[in-house]
Amino acid sequence: MPEINIRVLCEEETRAALPALAEILSDCVEGGASVGFMQPFPPKDASPFWEGVAAAVARHDVVLIVAEVDGRTVGTVQLGIGTMPNQPHRADVKKLLIHRDARGLGLARRLMERAEIEAMRRGRRVLVLDTATGEPAEAIYERFGWLRAGVVPDYALMPDGRYCGTTFFYKHLAPYCMIP
Repeated sequence: MPEINIRVLCEEETRAALPALAEILSDCVEGGASVGFMQPFPPKDASPFWEGVAAAVARHDVVLIVAEVDGRTVGTVQLGIGTMPNQPHRADVKKLLIHRDARGLGLARRLMERAEIEAMRRGRRVLVLDTATGEPAEAIYERFGWLRAGVVPDYALMPDGRYCGTTFFYKHLAPYCMIP
């Protein structure tokens, strides 16, 4: 049984993990995930994105959560908490990514559960996310109890250049709950 660890990274840890994070993002895009980037997408092209995430972690605008299997970082999700003043109760879930080598271990569920805990720790009770319509992630979010808000056709491109719709989801957490 592999040893699985789900944890939040600080800025320094994020910067130290840049090569692994770049590999995960590259692998997902090369595998066809519509997460904002186009193919081909080698790991070196993913580094600037993750450097921006590290800066957002430093500003406390993003909570970066990773999944490690036997000490190797193989999955990640972000919780965007740098919201406008009229949205102190809301957070955006961004870029749930699992390296293809590590799928089937329940990491997506564990990352999302941790994202919910981290959101509640920060007083956030409404979470939102979007995903490519008709792709496997859409069904995953529904299984995790997320509610479909709607679909925007032709919202983005798949990594191979095809148009795809985007499905928006939301989830209400325990009202006004703060976890120490």
